[in-house]
Amino acid sequence: MINIDAHNHVSGKSIYLDDIIEWKGTLFALPFDAPVAHARLDHVDVSKALSMSGVVVVLTAKDIPGKNQIGGIIADEPLFAEEDIHFWGQPIGIIVATSERICRLAREQIEIKFSELPVITDPREAHAQNKLICPPRNFQLGDVTSAWGQCQHVFEGKVEINGQEHLYIETQGAYARMKEDGSILIASSTQGPTAVQRTIAKVLDIPMHKVEVDTVRLGGGFGGKEDQATGWAVMVALAAQKLRKPVKMVLHRMDDMRMTGKRHPYSADFKIGLSSDMKILAYEATFFQNAGAAADLSPAVLERTLFHATNAYFVPNVHVTAYSCKTNLPPNTAFRGFGGPQGKFVIEAAISKASESLGVPAADIQKQNLLNDGDEFSYGQIVDQCEAQNAWNSCEEGFDLKSIQERVRLFNEQNSHIKKGVAVQPICFGISFTNTMMNHARALVHIYQDGSVVVSTGAVEMGQGVNTKLLQIAVRKLGVQPGSVRIESTNTLRIANTSPTAASAGADLNGKALEMACKSLWERLEQVAAEHLNISNLRVQNDILYDNQQKTDHTWHDLVQKAFQLRVNLSEHAHYATPLIHFDKEKGKGHPFAYHVYGAAILEVTVDCLRGTYHFDKVQIVHDLGVSMNVHIDNGQIEGAVVQGIGWMTLEEIIYNKEGRLMTNALSTYKIPDIYSVPSEINIKHLETEGHELAIQKSKAVGEPPLMYGLGAYFAIRNAVSAFNPGKEFAFDAPYTPEKVLMDLYKGR
Repeated sequence: MINIDAHNHVSGKSIYLDDIIEWKGTLFALPFDAPVAHARLDHVDVSKALSMSGVVVVLTAKDIPGKNQIGGIIADEPLFAEEDIHFWGQPIGIIVATSERICRLAREQIEIKFSELPVITDPREAHAQNKLICPPRNFQLGDVTSAWGQCQHVFEGKVEINGQEHLYIETQGAYARMKEDGSILIASSTQGPTAVQRTIAKVLDIPMHKVEVDTVRLGGGFGGKEDQATGWAVMVALAAQKLRKPVKMVLHRMDDMRMTGKRHPYSADFKIGLSSDMKILAYEATFFQNAGAAADLSPAVLERTLFHATNAYFVPNVHVTAYSCKTNLPPNTAFRGFGGPQGKFVIEAAISKASESLGVPAADIQKQNLLNDGDEFSYGQIVDQCEAQNAWNSCEEGFDLKSIQERVRLFNEQNSHIKKGVAVQPICFGISFTNTMMNHARALVHIYQDGSVVVSTGAVEMGQGVNTKLLQIAVRKLGVQPGSVRIESTNTLRIANTSPTAASAGADLNGKALEMACKSLWERLEQVAAEHLNISNLRVQNDILYDNQQKTDHTWHDLVQKAFQLRVNLSEHAHYATPLIHFDKEKGKGHPFAYHVYGAAILEVTVDCLRGTYHFDKVQIVHDLGVSMNVHIDNGQIEGAVVQGIGWMTLEEIIYNKEGRLMTNALSTYKIPDIYSVPSEINIKHLETEGHELAIQKSKAVGEPPLMYGLGAYFAIRNAVSAFNPGKEFAFDAPYTPEKVLMDLYKGR
């Protein structure tokens, strides 16, 4: 089944938030924000803006009827700044006017007076001043202290990892209107409709049942709309409640980039110890997470960094510590991989350091330390159904790694100013929300009298194809034609208390709930067929009822009609909670993941050693999808994730100046991969496995894990640079932009 949105997307018929037909009397909102990163807010004068024709109202913190607080994990983030400013771009209020243009003109007339305070943008500086979002976290396994004495080789180093702009095609936005009973309907571009509902209720001081959040689809999210979509929805809800008129806000791209958080930058220290046969005996890392000015999702992101700190390797002695450091940047947030990629990059850097120091290929160290069944992760979960070595071997043999390495070696011998690099990148990524209570979902299914079906779940479609997979589940379980099933928008009045569509768990959680609902309906229909249509073993194909393999004279419509006449319940609301998982945050031990996804990739790059530019020739991947439900959608997710990961590692450099102002605030200054910078070839092979029972129909999650293949891009370039400038030590500083490559190519010359 192709993506069910594909036709409407390419024909321009798909409705996103800004395409919603405007209700009569709609007003437009625009935030005005702090022009400094840290200060006392002395005075805000909005009188000139209010005097402008078309301006209806300017709302600030004093206009909030409930709590001026939108923090999710920690209540440390006001909707509007009151006494203090904590980051450049922090919302101070919103302008509501009859057009967006008038809002923009009015914003220029608002006078903000402030007294500047010291600005911190570096997480290590924040850590030194004990400015932390939450207490530090650490995971331990074995005894690292005593293990160092057993190591033949010990290496230490420092790593810098920059952030990443989400750059979803559809910017942040929301549209609100009042209903006759005083409730509010919000169309929100959010991955977390319940978070929007809950926060609006708190800020407006109304019960949650008075807030209806509806999300048809997003024009991309990547985690940036898991938590950070909430504030904009609250703003328009506040304005709609105050004015009793519809209010809409869709951020301009540069406003979005300036005011929203990114993937978390990290600074880290590592220490790695190996035996004489290249076994990693001990690993220690300290992570300094740049959280920004408020918690947002940083504590959870920090935790997942620790969960994935050893990637696909078994290390018997581990001690990893992480600090969430408070700086004067916009609060950083979820981004595809949710802290896992940062943790993985550090151990890959440690292996690279060992490789370069010992003159041993990194791939030899990687292969020697891959996980096996029965190994223990640093957080206590025991490895089972491990595919790490299977994926590596399939990749190594299927794509002939030795021939690639030899070809690259010969090329580098024969070319002086163009060098090639190759790197292998294994992955292991856990699937589940690491906060156990979030691993649940519900599905509501109605079968109507004519046999048509409507499905509602908590899954948000954001381009990843979850609606197509949900449709496949309903079709398979009920046997009806795809055209008979409608996947409804995500709505908090139809499906309550949803977890966000995140953590690569959207299809698993909501799909499992949908399976349960369809199973209950099917069992009722089976009973009707047996008792009233004389069909003992019901099967539906092309809307015709079969008894075993024998075609009958009855149709799906006949069966539904008979069930309706007999007053059989043709609706089902099912609840699914992931079994087995648990985690004790105090002890740092448990079984937090339903299963793990594995894979391996070989990345080849060519570097122009005169200019510092590079191009990726091939990315060849063996990926563990279990039993894929939809090969086309899954391959699309793998391709997109790989390119996004490569972009993060190579081109996408976020720069704030010392005053905390974003300098890469537009697409002219923030570079993302375009069609000319993506790999010439991306080859994907699916690892043949039985899948996992806790994956939907044994089809493993695919949203986040493939992004980690992009880490290999950094090390492939590094290997090419080393071929041109051998024997030099280079910093581990991602992204590896052409400027940094050029500096390393001629370092010490």
